[in-house]
Amino acid sequence: MILLAGIALVLIFLSLSFIHFYWALGGNWGAAAAIPIKDDNTTKMIEPSIFSTLIVALILLAFGLLVVLKTGAFTFNLPSWLSNYGLWIIAIIFSIRTVGDFKYVGCFKTVKTTTFSRYDSLIFTPLCAAITILTALIEILT
Repeated sequence: MILLAGIALVLIFLSLSFIHFYWALGGNWGAAAAIPIKDDNTTKMIEPSIFSTLIVALILLAFGLLVVLKTGAFTFNLPSWLSNYGLWIIAIIFSIRTVGDFKYVGCFKTVKTTTFSRYDSLIFTPLCAAITILTALIEILT
């Protein structure tokens, strides 16, 4: 069970990291639907820079590495706080994203007519919920 959850999480984090590297290097596939848009359906909530997109890609890659290390596929001496709480931190981050900001993102968003909001309801929020559940499951069972 832990191995399957770990494989799923690593694949998710690698995929998300790859997409962010792709965007940072100038790719635009999927980018239009990945940024929250205000009610007027034209104004982006954020304009991510190349640097911030690279940082997100590296963090997602680090999350995947942490899952690999936590599931025991490889061994490496991590700081005790990271070994003990790393996946809980990931679970908390993605549970907050799952709940959202109560306006543009998450389960309780009120803006539901934009392209982003449709993808958020169908893909992004359920994926964040799955990440939350899988990381918590691995942490509980290891």
